Amino acid sequence: ALRKGSDLEKAFATAALVYNNYADPESKLSKSETKSLLQSQFWHFIQGQENKPKYQEIISSLDEESENKINFEDFMIMLVSLALMSDLLQEIKNVKTTK
Repeated sequence: ALRKGSDLEKAFATAALVYNNYADPESKLSKSETKSLLQSQFWHFIQGQENKPKYQEIISSLDEESENKINFEDFMIMLVSLALMSDLLQEIKNVKTTK
């Protein structure tokens, strides 16, 4: 659908597709599914973040026993939060591309 979309539009579409592939029929993820998705699909961003308090807070909230499920909006907020604290993001910011 976004073959002619911008790189940013394609990035968001990819995030939505990955989320939908993991989500249940109600378009939600359990906390354990969310943690699994992050570990398998976002590990370059979360690698090495284990000692950061905000990272520990986010991950510990996924370990809590709860019937609450995560919707796409909350998932995207979590992704952005994890990316912003990531050392990888700092490396990416230092790389300049020409187009």
